[in-house]
Amino acid sequence: MKLKNSIILVGVLVLLDQILKIWIKTNMALDESIQILPWFHLHFVENNGAAFGMQLNTGGAFDWGKLLLSLFRVAMIGLLGYYVYYLSRAERKAPRGVIVGLVLILAGAIGNLIDSMFYGMIFTASTPLTVATLGEGYSTFLMGKVVDMFYFPLFQWNNVPDWLSFLVDYNNYFFGAIFNLADAYISVAVVYLCAFHWKFFQD
Repeated sequence: MKLKNSIILVGVLVLLDQILKIWIKTNMALDESIQILPWFHLHFVENNGAAFGMQLNTGGAFDWGKLLLSLFRVAMIGLLGYYVYYLSRAERKAPRGVIVGLVLILAGAIGNLIDSMFYGMIFTASTPLTVATLGEGYSTFLMGKVVDMFYFPLFQWNNVPDWLSFLVDYNNYFFGAIFNLADAYISVAVVYLCAFHWKFFQD
């Protein structure tokens, strides 16, 4: 896969992620839910940057955990971007599927980093009662919250063992995580690479 095609694919994927997030942010109040199907909702939540709506906060007046996560993302995007560039060279002969998988991970990481970098500076804070607008920001560079919206309440699972409690939400719905398109890119890519291209990385 040529480097030009990889760059275009990253751009398209990030653009789709950001269009959806900005629409959610500017058209839904925090914790608002839209039922698309009985098992598929758009449910607007925000988090400090961890995947699948998980919260990351070290406590204290300044959220050092959030800053460290953002800086880690910057470093990983740089390394992964260079690796995609390295594999995209014609002489490397990397399988197209490997590069596509890495591009998905790269696009997902960039998509969530954009939230952290800029959303706190350009949007007003989201609340359960009002819709955010472009205006005076609620935070500083690298400290914005990540927008999540995909929620799949598949079925209720009562009496969940403690060691499986991470699989359900507060209503005991299986797979209660709320995630965004960028998270989906990364998750699909990791499963795909592990299932079909593990030998490439092993070699």
